[in-house]
Amino acid sequence: MKQTTLFKQFKTALEPKLHLGSGLTVALSGGVDSVVLLHLCKTYLESLGSNQSISVEAIYVNHGISENAQDWQQFCEQLCLSLHIPFKTKRVNVQPKARQSLEALARDARYLALDELAEQGNLILLGQHADDQLETFLLRLKRGSGLRGLSAMHDEVRLSSGRQCIRPLLNISREDIEAFARTFSLAHIEDESNQDDKFDRNFLRNQIIPPLKKRFNGFLKSTLRSIELLQQQQALIDEISQADLSHCVDKNDVPATLKLNELKQFSTLRQSNVVRAWLSDLGVVMPSKAQMSQILTQSLESREDAQMQVQLSKGAIRRYRDKLYFDAQDSTPNNIENIESTTLVLNDKATLKRESSGLLRLPFENERVSIRFGLLKSQIKPYKKIRSNTLKYWLKELKVPTWQRDNIPLVFYDDVLVQVVGHFVSAEHICEESGISWELIQHAE
Repeated sequence: MKQTTLFKQFKTALEPKLHLGSGLTVALSGGVDSVVLLHLCKTYLESLGSNQSISVEAIYVNHGISENAQDWQQFCEQLCLSLHIPFKTKRVNVQPKARQSLEALARDARYLALDELAEQGNLILLGQHADDQLETFLLRLKRGSGLRGLSAMHDEVRLSSGRQCIRPLLNISREDIEAFARTFSLAHIEDESNQDDKFDRNFLRNQIIPPLKKRFNGFLKSTLRSIELLQQQQALIDEISQADLSHCVDKNDVPATLKLNELKQFSTLRQSNVVRAWLSDLGVVMPSKAQMSQILTQSLESREDAQMQVQLSKGAIRRYRDKLYFDAQDSTPNNIENIESTTLVLNDKATLKRESSGLLRLPFENERVSIRFGLLKSQIKPYKKIRSNTLKYWLKELKVPTWQRDNIPLVFYDDVLVQVVGHFVSAEHICEESGISWELIQHAE
């Protein structure tokens, strides 16, 4: 296949990203965009000749939504066979959910499957093109999205696992892709659902965008330029937000908290950006405009001792003294009695591990070791304190937020509290030379 203008555009988009992976995995649907993408990858490999150092594979994700899905899978498999490209496939079950579009659910399932099946270290290539970008922009405009939403799709996306995906066709029009397919007689499938205008994207594609292109010469190109400018402006805002966040965040807390005295120094707009940047770093879904207003008003304008809780889709924003906290509202783990292991899974977000360096003495042979929770009336004399008191007293002195106290792992020897994990050990159970320590390991979402 000769090197066309479209191939050169593809190559220009691909090569700066090659350092992100050791090979290429094409998300193959059988549609014209992914078929052209696969052929471009094959042509790129051939252009390397004997210097070829990367491999290409293709993955078809069968959503099972269309009755033709199995036929499409067979088409993709035969296409890869003819090109001598390794082929993988997976069937996913997409169940409709309230307040979530079928398109979004299918996309999330597709990303999970691609991440699972793609060769380790491979760069995943997605087939979205310029017209898809225009449709996304108009959909988000219709929803009243802000700057980040109107920035639409980026040419690079990171999955939750950290794996990189790229969209090397994002600046190439559907018209050029279809012309390429005709020129080289590339067979592809047609998804019958693309003609169903009950879906917003199809309605825009079939009824709205064609008249706009006909009326306004260069409409697609102009919109792409606007999107690029929006992305640049969002990137600048992100830089400023991260700088502001570093001034306000307390990373000594786990998860990190926001220091309100520092946050107060900024304007309301910058305060909102800092809160969003903080929540984004924690992997929390962004609050709505109304929720953000509540967060700022309740945290910065109410009395210091006022009880604050702004509920988000998952978890809540709380204030304690002069800091803002994100409370994931996880249920308290179950007690674990008669421990013999040195690593304990408390729940899907936390593991407790016994480290060989610390101040706590090893248990005697006849002592039972247990991990318990919420026993705030237990008495303990912390190391280097002059007297004993309740756990509730010491946690209050340490300024531990009230809602966090029941979830702190407590180490018991028989029925005696010997360590409050993450805070202190009992002065009566110290071994400075060969002690141990139980440490909490938090897992990413």
